[in-house]
Amino acid sequence: MERLVERLEKAVERLETVCQGPGMCGDGSSKGVAQYVQAFDALLAGPVAEYIKISKEVGGDVQKHAEMVHAGLMSERALLVMASQHQQPTENAFSSLLKPISEQIQVVQNFREKNRGSKLFNHLSAVSESIPALGWVAMAPKPGPYVKEMTDAAMFYTNRILKEYKDVDKKQVDWVKAYLSIWTELQAYIKEYHTTGLTWNKTGPVATEGAKSPSIPPAGAAPPPPGPPPPPAPAPVSSSTDDSASRSALFAQINRGEGITSGLRHVSDDMKTHKNPALKNQGGPVRSGPKPFTAPKPACNANPAQKTSLKAPALLELEGKKWRVENQENATNLVISDTELKQVAYVFKCTNSTLQIKGKINSITLDNCKKLGLVFDDVVGIVEIINSRDVKVQVMGKVPTISINKTDGCHVYLSKNSLDCEIVSAKSSEMNVLIPTEGGDFTEFPVPEQFKTVWNGQKLVTTVTEIAG
Repeated sequence: MERLVERLEKAVERLETVCQGPGMCGDGSSKGVAQYVQAFDALLAGPVAEYIKISKEVGGDVQKHAEMVHAGLMSERALLVMASQHQQPTENAFSSLLKPISEQIQVVQNFREKNRGSKLFNHLSAVSESIPALGWVAMAPKPGPYVKEMTDAAMFYTNRILKEYKDVDKKQVDWVKAYLSIWTELQAYIKEYHTTGLTWNKTGPVATEGAKSPSIPPAGAAPPPPGPPPPPAPAPVSSSTDDSASRSALFAQINRGEGITSGLRHVSDDMKTHKNPALKNQGGPVRSGPKPFTAPKPACNANPAQKTSLKAPALLELEGKKWRVENQENATNLVISDTELKQVAYVFKCTNSTLQIKGKINSITLDNCKKLGLVFDDVVGIVEIINSRDVKVQVMGKVPTISINKTDGCHVYLSKNSLDCEIVSAKSSEMNVLIPTEGGDFTEFPVPEQFKTVWNGQKLVTTVTEIAG
């Protein structure tokens, strides 16, 4: 009986030793997981799970997009697990570790670009504009403000969703709330655990490009079996000893004082080139220093036609109720004449072109256009200008609202019937509104870009300020 008890005690000791490893015991799997990894798991189980659930209910492109976002978050979790077990790597190694996250961000954004005709395009745009927030892990020393900036980029599209579905479909409103809550909670998470940048382990091995952390599943999942033991550490290199010896020898020579020059060879006048010009004309190899570093030239494309084949085709067509004008270059005579009140126009990536829209239409959107001129008759809804540069818009009839967002260089020519138009701008510059005069000319007025905000004791008061000079 005593032997049996002794064997049981030894078995318990071995089990306790095994359970001290990260994620090795079933009930205590979280004991070996860093606290900030557990907190990230709580974010995945809370706001992210709610977002995935509602996205499945919405279905279609939104559901597919949500699955891509989830994959990006899991890539980020893998990096957090590695950081919790390794010391901070070199810059090059860290760039390689970030690659899975950056690639998934690109997948999410490419999905939006490939589905511009989607009925849920605003949903895709909200996600695509804010998904770079996953890159906060590389944004020291202010990762939190970076996430907020990316969240603000999504607000333009989420507000459009709320405006469209507020009293129509509660599910869409819940989707907006669930999605934005992910980034709100992530900001709080970063503030608590990674205030000035990603927190690395201070005692573990240095993370390398090929390093792989043990896979720690989120809380509640079954732990994986232990992996093989790590390979033996390489033999220590004696470079530190050699360096110490070299430094000692150097200091010994310096301490010789004036005697340090005793070993130098005297150079007579006939050996100096400035006193014996004949030496310059003597032949022989000329020694030079090492060649300066030059960056390697990129390999030439074996198939030049391949680059041009990727260029998107130019479009001007009616798709359902939407006029699509896309990828037009140097087209100065684009005209849409057969319009109806229920139709909308979407103008994307047009350069050095002019578009005229005749008749009355519901709304017009200019997206990612450069040096585009737009002339239209009447719009009953809104004209939106997004992510564009050097555009000119002229209304011949009437329009209630013009929205300018993230645009540099925009001239708006109003007609006499549209002087009551509301112009809303955000994150834009070099905006001018031109008002018609009695003589048929236009008077130009700049849209303010500089503001002053003060606290009046109860609230913030913002006023336009004039630029001195």
